[in-house]
Amino acid sequence: MTTTHALADTAVLTGRTLRHVTRSVDTIVTTAVTPIAMLLLFVYVLGGAIDTGSGSYVTYLLPGILLVTIASGVAYTAFRLFSDLESGMFERFQSMPIARSGALWAHVLTSLVANLISLVLVVAVAVLIGFRSGAGVLAWLAVLGILLVLTLALTWVAVIAGLTASSVEGASAFSYPLIFLPFVSSAFVPTASMPGPVRWFAENQPVTSIVDTIRALLAQQPVGTEIWVALGWCVGILVVAYVGAMAVYRRKTA
Repeated sequence: MTTTHALADTAVLTGRTLRHVTRSVDTIVTTAVTPIAMLLLFVYVLGGAIDTGSGSYVTYLLPGILLVTIASGVAYTAFRLFSDLESGMFERFQSMPIARSGALWAHVLTSLVANLISLVLVVAVAVLIGFRSGAGVLAWLAVLGILLVLTLALTWVAVIAGLTASSVEGASAFSYPLIFLPFVSSAFVPTASMPGPVRWFAENQPVTSIVDTIRALLAQQPVGTEIWVALGWCVGILVVAYVGAMAVYRRKTA
């Protein structure tokens, strides 16, 4: 089978899974509407009680909400993958003359596209309620690159969950820690306001370095070595999750 044939198969299967996303109201509400609702809740209800310095709270908050958006989005990758396995779709695909990896990559690419759309919607709403950034094109491209690598890394984690789950609830449950982690980081409040052990955890977990890097890029501030820490976390998770997911996938389809 040629590379062109494999790419064409993957494109067709990606179109299939993208149509599933657009037809699922539950998916749209969870991956796009919920992060926007959280953004509005924190800015207009809780933001007034949180001291983050001289800048607007929406500008401080946005990087953390973007990570919550990604964590919410990849949960549906695990759900859709598990549904395809349970319904026998993967077995049907394997019996057809199509690329064996096409069905898996279709879910991964769908996750990237769907999450990118959700991120754009969240940023658009943030701009409407006061988010402003003087960052240049390179800084925005750096932010986009970090978010895409993180999305890809968490998507492969979702693939492992979807392939190994024994129930629909189990397939989606892996995302709860991912959604919870930003709340114990610098995403919503400065870590300096946290008690000792919680502060130590917040300052040394991946979300804080990623959020701080994106925040510095958007604010045109020096990122220092923090960007390498953030990229190290993203690439490290990506490599480990990809290797693990492919090993599970080969065992499932052997």
